[in-house]
Amino acid sequence: MGQMITFKRPDGADCNGYLSEPPGNDKAPGVVVIQEWWGLNDQIQGVADRFAGLGYRALVPDLYKGKVTLDAAEASHLMTNLNFSDAATQDIRGATQSLKQKSPKAGVVGFCMGGALTVLSAMYVKDADACSSWYGFPPEEAGDVRTIRTPLQLHLAEEDAAFAPEKARALEVKLREGKVPFESYWYKAGHAFFNENGQNYNPESAKLAWERTIAFFGKHLK
Repeated sequence: MGQMITFKRPDGADCNGYLSEPPGNDKAPGVVVIQEWWGLNDQIQGVADRFAGLGYRALVPDLYKGKVTLDAAEASHLMTNLNFSDAATQDIRGATQSLKQKSPKAGVVGFCMGGALTVLSAMYVKDADACSSWYGFPPEEAGDVRTIRTPLQLHLAEEDAAFAPEKARALEVKLREGKVPFESYWYKAGHAFFNENGQNYNPESAKLAWERTIAFFGKHLK
């Protein structure tokens, strides 16, 4: 369904990505889909294809520049070496701008590491019209989340071993302090409960969170 494309970052550099489009709808709303720490693999391409099936133009920027892994240690290494600020303000912003050349509106959705980058995008990518973050958020020093004005949705896991639930609660407090337009949902599940190939896959939570994301984007992007 999709294909690899190249788009421009704001700084003029090239970035590759996987684009999945609905048939015959040039003006379809756009969604930037951000990978987990594994890279631009078949699973995240499948998520983009699901969005395309629902009438969105979905673009997954290749943040690891071609690297993909199944090994947690290597994934951790790739994530640790990723410049999050550059990824958000250049790769993700570039992907959003690329979609908006055709799409009137574009949102951002991300999972795990991509969830953290989605919150950063809500802060720094003013081109994004709505952001849905799944079980991931940036460290406090990444910026003041109280400044967010973009509609933000959070999906949080009560049994998350990668992103501490108490830090997620602290994030909610900050968002309320800033009167950020956000909604958050908690699931009785572990980290990465949406990834059907992962050990924490929880079909019930995955289905509910997906439905909420589609409703959220339907409200803000269509």
